[in-house]
Amino acid sequence: MNLETFQNRVFPVKNKLFRFAFRLLGSHEEAKDVVQEVFIKVWNGREQLEEIQNMEAWCMRITKNLSLDRLRQQQRRPTDSIEKGLHVQNETQSPHDTAEMTESMKHVGELMALLPERQRQVMHLRDIEGYSYNEIVEILEIDMSQVKVNLFRARNAVRERLQKINAYGL
Repeated sequence: MNLETFQNRVFPVKNKLFRFAFRLLGSHEEAKDVVQEVFIKVWNGREQLEEIQNMEAWCMRITKNLSLDRLRQQQRRPTDSIEKGLHVQNETQSPHDTAEMTESMKHVGELMALLPERQRQVMHLRDIEGYSYNEIVEILEIDMSQVKVNLFRARNAVRERLQKINAYGL
């Protein structure tokens, strides 16, 4: 693989890699370091890249593994809010609607942080990053049934807790 091919196949996914690493690590600097390590690993193994069919999923798997390695080394949990990783802006919304959306996103982020690790990963990859079920299977190296069960449970848990918050104003 030459530099041009590398730039065309790997660089376009850098933002997704960063968001995923940031979601796992909770730190901009740590996420940047992980993405840089991913690029170095991919570049150093560029001879074998021709046989990889889904470069994005492969890079996401490397990002997951490197992020989890860092977490194990530092022994800390990612608990930052979803707002730090996502910016919700829409010029057509009123200030009231924008404030309400921001508050809802804050609640969803807090509720996602309470989920078990696997459910949180699956929900983030599917609902925030927009990966297909097959890509999530490849990234997390789990069965399709596990992806579906974890996503179902995560969505239900967030939905139920969000309904309680909205119903009781807590």
